[in-house]
Amino acid sequence: MANISVRNLDDETYRRLKRRAARSGVSMEEEVRRILNRAVAAPERLGDLMISYFGPENGVDLELRPREPHEPPDLLE
Repeated sequence: MANISVRNLDDETYRRLKRRAARSGVSMEEEVRRILNRAVAAPERLGDLMISYFGPENGVDLELRPREPHEPPDLLE
């Protein structure tokens, strides 16, 4: 496992992080891991990524049809 160190974190951010971790019932280190994992995780579906960039919060109202998940095509056939 890799380690990182965050320097020059302002006091207010530190306090907010500490409160957030306490509300979640975990250590600050675990809370930071959770935040970072969510921030860099790939979306489950490409449509989710598009909505995050072009959704209502960004001034675009998309009407997407509901779709069922499916297996990816076998491109080697």
